[in-house]
Amino acid sequence: MSESPEDVQVLEAFERSGGGARVRLQGQPVDGYPVLPPEAVRGSVLRITEIGEQILHRPCGPADAEFGTPELARLIDDMFATMYIAAGAGLAANQVDVDLRLFVYDCLDEDGVRHVGHILNPVIEEDTAARGRRLVEDVEGCLSVPGATMDVARPAHTVMHGYDKDGKPLTIEGFGYFARCLQHEADHLEGRLYVDRLAKRERKDALRQMTERRTEVFAKRQALTEKLMGSRDRAGEAG
Repeated sequence: MSESPEDVQVLEAFERSGGGARVRLQGQPVDGYPVLPPEAVRGSVLRITEIGEQILHRPCGPADAEFGTPELARLIDDMFATMYIAAGAGLAANQVDVDLRLFVYDCLDEDGVRHVGHILNPVIEEDTAARGRRLVEDVEGCLSVPGATMDVARPAHTVMHGYDKDGKPLTIEGFGYFARCLQHEADHLEGRLYVDRLAKRERKDALRQMTERRTEVFAKRQALTEKLMGSRDRAGEAG
């Protein structure tokens, strides 16, 4: 999922402040977290799959045997790095061509709280609360539909259950744009893109936007890749 324009502005202010914002890591409050997550520093950038590729349009397989493996930890690092260079708020495993029920996220909620983490085998709690049934229409984009944004109606509140990379149970609660992010990524793992929720005319408009803006999007990704490399070089020099 791509950042909303409002989130981009808040993140820029967050960076200028030196990262002094409220943070919830894996659903739990922490004193702070680096602006550039350590996972992104460790990870390698992977190719992001695009609409039309088969892996995006079928449900992902469950993660069972992968818990606690170095390969899973490395994949999570790589997904964070890939999400960062694409200016994303969330990224599902099938968006990097891996058939696994996993996604990572680094997203702000409506109160400016930053949520960072990963979750495997996520399940959205049904009928979590009356307020959760309230639908909110807001702008939504997707890293696999580069350059396109459309308004999509989704519940304003989400509770999600799943597991961390070591198989420990997790419960993540989201409000506002973070709730939207959780739902968007859960859709990915079921083989759905946000454009599948649009009417035929709106979907056509989204694909038109993608055609017109794709080159610009990839130029920005290249610039952020260079920024990531620079951050790694500086970290190496400091070490």
